[in-house]
Amino acid sequence: MKKVLLVAASAALAMGSFTVQANPFDALGCSGCHGAGGKSAIPTYPSLAKSARPDLDVVKALKDFQSGVRKDPTMSAMAPLVAGQEQAIADYLAGQ
Repeated sequence: MKKVLLVAASAALAMGSFTVQANPFDALGCSGCHGAGGKSAIPTYPSLAKSARPDLDVVKALKDFQSGVRKDPTMSAMAPLVAGQEQAIADYLAGQ
């Protein structure tokens, strides 16, 4: 069921009709790999919470994955799905 919802959300994003509410990190599926609040419990996936990675520029990282400057099989596929929500995700993570 969760897969279907993510696909539906992705399709809505592509059409420009999806508005992310309070927590875009969870709403867009980021917490599935990067953990609740951006605090990953799985070493393969980096923690993104500002307290864990104060050096991380989330907006730049997402845009670099979207453009192909940075390459990773998972993130190269996922980053385009959050286009337009990069700053909202960064703002959420900054508060974690």
